[in-house]
Amino acid sequence: MARRSGWVDPYAGMAGQRLFVAVPLPTAAVAAVVDIVDTVRAMPLPDGMRDVRWVRMDGLHLTLRFLGPTAPDRVEATTEAVRAAAATTGPIGLTVAGAGTFPAGPRPRTLWLGLASGVPELTALAASLEASLELAGWPRDGRPIRPHLTLARSDGMAAGPLVAGRLAAAIEGRAVETVADTLGLFESVTGGGPARYMPVATAVLATKPPNPSAVYHPTDPDVS
Repeated sequence: MARRSGWVDPYAGMAGQRLFVAVPLPTAAVAAVVDIVDTVRAMPLPDGMRDVRWVRMDGLHLTLRFLGPTAPDRVEATTEAVRAAAATTGPIGLTVAGAGTFPAGPRPRTLWLGLASGVPELTALAASLEASLELAGWPRDGRPIRPHLTLARSDGMAAGPLVAGRLAAAIEGRAVETVADTLGLFESVTGGGPARYMPVATAVLATKPPNPSAVYHPTDPDVS
């Protein structure tokens, strides 16, 4: 579906890959979210009302940092920063529950599902990521993260509040539990429909064990 006439891509024409760092939602959890979305999309809209712009469900993720257009010579260092951050934590248990909008109120721009668990762990991971990216030459973002799954965009669309209410009702009393075990660097590819999120590099969330050669072991006393 075409974007509304007043929408302007702030990154149009800028060189480089449009990159971001995120925790992808595991496949089984994606299927559960798709079931909720399908329930909402099956409900008819009033005559003449356009539906909101749903994202591609095969790319659901929890964004930790948007980087924007990135020159090719910065990708390798950025990839290493993502891998370093992934090594600071293990798999993270998540519970997807509840729905909301940005902003709240009668003219939402974004419809999303929230998290009932896993937020402190994701926040800590985001802090590690900020530190690693800073070492790689990226300025700190400074804004607090609010992990969520973006499902649709409704900039100026009359259907926005209606669909947001239906989404909240569809997930009420439900929870999707999963374990995230991957951190990824992704490229957002636009044009020809909803953006596609292509993995540039991924890293397993797994705290590295200490290097045995770097650990001091005192010599055991001779008790013979």
